[in-house]
Amino acid sequence: MRINKDTVLCMSLAAKPSNFGTRFHNYLYEELDLNFMYKAFAPHDIKQAILGVRGLPVRGCAVSMPYKEVVIPLVDEMDASAQEIQSVNTIVNTDGILKAYNTDYIAIQKIIEKHVIDPKTRFVLKGSGGMAKAVAFALKSKGFKNGIILAKNEISGSALADATGYVWKKELSDTDEADLLINATPVGMQGAGYENETAFLDKEIRNAKVIFDVVALPENTPLIQLAEKYGKKTILGSEVFALQALEQFYLYTGVYPEKELFHAAATFSRTL
Repeated sequence: MRINKDTVLCMSLAAKPSNFGTRFHNYLYEELDLNFMYKAFAPHDIKQAILGVRGLPVRGCAVSMPYKEVVIPLVDEMDASAQEIQSVNTIVNTDGILKAYNTDYIAIQKIIEKHVIDPKTRFVLKGSGGMAKAVAFALKSKGFKNGIILAKNEISGSALADATGYVWKKELSDTDEADLLINATPVGMQGAGYENETAFLDKEIRNAKVIFDVVALPENTPLIQLAEKYGKKTILGSEVFALQALEQFYLYTGVYPEKELFHAAATFSRTL
């Protein structure tokens, strides 16, 4: 990869950066001969980091936990994908004007379509943070009406339920069976302190038909492994990551790679 005075910088900001985005974007830059480079950062001060994005200027910036809501007052414009759910995962800098998007929301909409999940399906969504917002509003946009937001935090959990028309619960009862279980928490994530845990109980997984774990690292989380053991249909977090990263790539470069190249980049991003 060549780096010179004209190289365009893109980055990600996360409390615990991974190599996913770095590998995905740089792979495509090289294959498509684009004079871009991508670097992940763990900012000491998110406000100063966003000022740096504006001032350097950095073309694109991915935003991960715990900054998806904190950056909202720091940008100039909100795309509909971010405005509706009040959560940001992508910032695009055009001549010093920062516009925020949520490509997680866009990716999850596409995943619902791809896997042909019936909107009449009863679901339980665990979590109430930025990713849970993206999932809940994507489900709402696709016509899902019968769902539970399962969250320990009553303030954020009930607020998300109220905003989407679903029911908030702190814990599930024996009668709260659902065909679709979705984990949008860090449970099962490598390095998060919960890597050996599953987001749902064994009996809840047995009673479900589809298990969707938004955690991307590792690809086969304990929840996914258990679901596959019971013969359940599974949707992996790596699929969310790849699709949302593709949307980010387009926002930064204006280029959509061909399908085969996209899949090659997604596979490469998951290798060590």
